[in-house]
Amino acid sequence: MKFIIFSCLASMALASPTIQPPVEATTFVPIMRDERIQEVDGRFNVEFEAGNGISFAQAGSPDAGNGAVIQAGQYSYTAPDGTEVVMKFVANENGFQPQSDLLPVAPEFPHPIPQFVLDQIAFAAEEDARRAREEEEGTAGQVQ
Repeated sequence: MKFIIFSCLASMALASPTIQPPVEATTFVPIMRDERIQEVDGRFNVEFEAGNGISFAQAGSPDAGNGAVIQAGQYSYTAPDGTEVVMKFVANENGFQPQSDLLPVAPEFPHPIPQFVLDQIAFAAEEDARRAREEEEGTAGQVQ
């Protein structure tokens, strides 16, 4: 009986359709340049360029103070819409700092502050002052 059940299950498994992902055309992209230098003291330099226009360069060195690695570099590629993307960056004790003409820029300060924001700031200041008065009154009424 077990053999019959096993045979039925095996037959169903073999008869079920297999789902295969669609086959996409792949394009071979040659590596034009790949240079890597790793020094004994932790300094490094990496440069990479592919045949489709993607390039990447990065250099770094350990920070003697805390053991972190300070890095700087840039990468570039062509976006699907044809825009040339160039991103320069520095990563150090101040964090990751990207620079690109394509990054959004915050408005210059001082800019006009909406009235609802000013109202909220005033309300918060009134609440803080009220709490301070209540705490002061509560402390003054206690016998020491």
